[in-house]
Amino acid sequence: MIHLPGMAVTDHHFSVPLDHGDRTGPEITVFAREIVDPGRAGEDLPWLLYLQGGPGGKSPRPLRADGWLGHALRTHRVLLLDQRGTGRSTPVTAATATELGAGLAPYLRHFRADAIVADAELIRRELCGDLPWETLGQSYGGFLTLAYLSRAPEGLRACYVTGGLAGLTATADDVYARTYPRVKDKVTRYYARYPGDVATVHAVAEHLAAKDVRLPDGDRLTVRRLQTLGMALGMGDGAERLHWLFDEVWDGPALSDTFLRQVMALTAFAENPLYGVLQEPIYGQGGVPTAWAAERARQDFPEFAPDAEPLLFTGEMFYPWMFHEIEGLRPFREAAEALAAVHDWPPLYDAERLAANEVPVAAIIYHDDMYVDAELSLRTARSVGNLRHWVTNEWEHDGVRASGDRVLSRLMDLAAGRL
Repeated sequence: MIHLPGMAVTDHHFSVPLDHGDRTGPEITVFAREIVDPGRAGEDLPWLLYLQGGPGGKSPRPLRADGWLGHALRTHRVLLLDQRGTGRSTPVTAATATELGAGLAPYLRHFRADAIVADAELIRRELCGDLPWETLGQSYGGFLTLAYLSRAPEGLRACYVTGGLAGLTATADDVYARTYPRVKDKVTRYYARYPGDVATVHAVAEHLAAKDVRLPDGDRLTVRRLQTLGMALGMGDGAERLHWLFDEVWDGPALSDTFLRQVMALTAFAENPLYGVLQEPIYGQGGVPTAWAAERARQDFPEFAPDAEPLLFTGEMFYPWMFHEIEGLRPFREAAEALAAVHDWPPLYDAERLAANEVPVAAIIYHDDMYVDAELSLRTARSVGNLRHWVTNEWEHDGVRASGDRVLSRLMDLAAGRL
């Protein structure tokens, strides 16, 4: 155990099957970090499992007991889970891809929501015995929550979801057909807030189209890679971060080193390749391959072309070219192609079980969410028993972080019937 400001921290490592359907097969390690108020460390507190967004996102590394975490620590013992393949949980890296070779795609088929939920249940039994725990699911963590409620509701006492009510039957095609218009709206709002950036972005795009510009890691910076910077626009401070990035774009007639280094960091995905590799497979179910849905949907939105004016940024989309041109994703190219062709993904959600759900669930739906479609979220909210939802446009997708403790506090009150 170590102590941080307002927190006693204990690390846990768990051995789990790679394939929960074959307990005799290979095992991987799943890591989780227990956080508790030092003054209450000896008490028998209820557990709150934090399910990070993603896919492919490790749990947050706590610095201080504030915000949603500080609120949770008043009453709970918190477990920050590194979902399999992330952080310290047998991480999937470029070295993994090289080691597994053609076996990488079959390996990664075991890294979706069903496997993560099975990991969580093994961990719960080890830490809590037969007692259920509560969950807080941010973004993709909400998708995991729905899968958890579908598979093992007996393990759950209450669930809180922040911007993560997935469409229960939505295919990848459904998701991306809805995503492009929302991204266009965010870009339009960004340009309206910073009208001078329209000309700046256009000049950068012209420069990239005319010259072979290299990022510090050797990758070529193309216009379409520049467009992927729009992934940030779904966060509360995304427009500001993009604006200040372009504020220091030029060094005389060339792009500045500052700009190029920041673009490389924002678009390399070297630290979280699973985010790109599994972005579409998380929607795979119903016998339909995802088949690069974002790339196919883009054909219906010519305004996102690299030579369109004004230049529109893209959002949370991954394209085949990214696995050829981006160093951090290149080792995963063959696996990504293989996963895009899979047609026999097992179902993720049990509609009948969710309709009969008795576990208290409270969810916030961000009305203008760029990443998770609010209409699909509302359909799901109406389809899950004992779920209360709160719709707001006060925050963007990062509301649980940006609001301090306001979002989690209200969700806990909703689930407990205090509101």
